[in-house]
Amino acid sequence: MVKRDEVLPVFQDPNRTIDERVRDLISRLSLEEKISQMLFFSSALSRVGIPEYNWWNECLHGVARAGVATVFPQAIGMAASFNQDLLYEVASAIADEARAKHHEYARKEERGIYKGLTFWTPNINIFRDPRWGRGQETYGEDPHLTGRLGVAFIRGLQGDHPNYLKVAACAKHFAVHSGPESLRHEFDAVVNPKDLRETYLPAFREAVIEGKVESVMGAYNSVNGEPASASLTLLQKILREEWGFSGHVVSDCDSIEDIHKHHKYTSSPEESAAAAVNNGCDLNCGRIFASLLKAVEQGLITEETIDRSVARLFETRFKLGMFDPPELVPYANIPYEVNDSPEHRKLALQMACESMVLLKNEDNLLPLNKGKIKSIAVIGPNADSKEILLGNYFGVPSQYVTPLAGIRAAVGPEVKVIYAEGCDLVTDGPSFWGEAPTSGFAEAIAAVERADVA
Repeated sequence: MVKRDEVLPVFQDPNRTIDERVRDLISRLSLEEKISQMLFFSSALSRVGIPEYNWWNECLHGVARAGVATVFPQAIGMAASFNQDLLYEVASAIADEARAKHHEYARKEERGIYKGLTFWTPNINIFRDPRWGRGQETYGEDPHLTGRLGVAFIRGLQGDHPNYLKVAACAKHFAVHSGPESLRHEFDAVVNPKDLRETYLPAFREAVIEGKVESVMGAYNSVNGEPASASLTLLQKILREEWGFSGHVVSDCDSIEDIHKHHKYTSSPEESAAAAVNNGCDLNCGRIFASLLKAVEQGLITEETIDRSVARLFETRFKLGMFDPPELVPYANIPYEVNDSPEHRKLALQMACESMVLLKNEDNLLPLNKGKIKSIAVIGPNADSKEILLGNYFGVPSQYVTPLAGIRAAVGPEVKVIYAEGCDLVTDGPSFWGEAPTSGFAEAIAAVERADVA
């Protein structure tokens, strides 16, 4: 608490520039304190009044892992809308809910994981192979569409205030992270310059130059022999020097450990931490940056280089208004009631409608006229699955409506709905009871044969 006759420290003075405030704050910290801020679970700096902060939060298609929130369609579905303006509205609504949740948590002194304002989204990797299990998180196979939608989502999340961010977005995973998922911790993506520039980098370039994204996440894999989270080529030469990126870079979780453990690029945690920070990574999702103190002692990195990374991290927190009076921050008083509000549910419904793609309509079967049918067969393991309905990085909806439930509600009691699961989603061998994966086929076929449409 600053008394009336005391001079306000520069870093606490909202009338000073962010650069002045950051430099003043860092000048007050010890090396150990600086390093503590480079881990995603940043420690409190009690002697200067800085609370702890956890950098990890998610909002791929709604605020995730933090209680009830509006759940929008998965990213690949929203991409199918081809509607940049609507995606911007969706992202803005998500950011409103994120702000409301954050300030409610902060008032209760809850500052753990999934309670902050730094969101590790969007995923703007290119989805070319359906065997990659995370394709649903992306905007698809096209670099141009991915770039346009990525910019729209980032702008919606970060807001348009000249001084403050609504939330901080993060473009991930930089770069060439498109599978195979099972080998991601050791995989070296060998890609020629043409493919790199035409396929894998354009969306990130647009996110940085047009979207002004605040953060970029380094990928697990290596690119042409350099681990992405410690790549001089990607993080320094391309991202910062060529594109002019001034935000912070965060590693994917435990990817710094991968540098020595799986990529064999270095031989110790100290060497991995130093390589990452020296080449432009500022924040560690993991614990390896705790080795930076020993890395300094071993001459692998300088304190000045650590200061550079810590400055970038505090700059983001200042942009979010975390150290300013609430009355100065335009997003600090968004009411908690925006979460799962009727307006946001209506927006989610609109996006769901625009995300639907009809690939085939044989004999103009659709739309159905329920006055002319008496029964419908609904087949498949996803028809009544809440888990599949939610997708990756999901929030908690206040109401679940599976396709089966939606069909039953739409046709009413006068039309019989016959459901058969048919098979498990992923089972490729006999069950515990000895049943073959095809054991449900007969029921599904019988359901189809008994129904007017299926």
